[in-house]
Amino acid sequence: MIRVNTELLNYVTRLHSSGDHPMILEKDAKAGEKIIVQKTKVFALYIIKSGMVKCYHSIDTGTYFIQEVFGEGEPFGEIEIFTDEFSFCTVEALTPISYYKISKTDLEELIKKDKIFNSLLLKMMASKIRYTAVRHSYNQSHSLEQNLNRLMADFPDLLQKISKTDIANYLGITVRSLNRVLKNLA
Repeated sequence: MIRVNTELLNYVTRLHSSGDHPMILEKDAKAGEKIIVQKTKVFALYIIKSGMVKCYHSIDTGTYFIQEVFGEGEPFGEIEIFTDEFSFCTVEALTPISYYKISKTDLEELIKKDKIFNSLLLKMMASKIRYTAVRHSYNQSHSLEQNLNRLMADFPDLLQKISKTDIANYLGITVRSLNRVLKNLA
């Protein structure tokens, strides 16, 4: 549920620290701050240095579905950059975060000139596609209890880090259903 990418974070941190890449900006956001808003144009790639964000899609009923929770090293905004489409999701800080920001034009230049960075981006996108496919196929073929057990096994401190509302929205269920399953598992 909480995705991290240490390899990409370490590489971008080295690029930023070298001083040779002034286009890699370091920024901060407070918990609750929206870095990307659904249905808006995205002009940069963001890579989380520290903290966590949730990436969610709101629907017309006022509810939302959490696509992913990103932690250190995970990028966001790449899909909108590469497809030149409006954002499908909102990305909101769950905790105070620090992040690197690379504008679209600087990102395109970095991809052309830096084979390692380019390779890390491709690896990250392939990993996101794989993770999403595995997650959705598992969720469709297993009970809610099994899905929650798997999440809690993968992330033992899940309930301390993520609110029940966000966990329910990640699983596509109500908080009431989540509480019922938690009670049955206890």
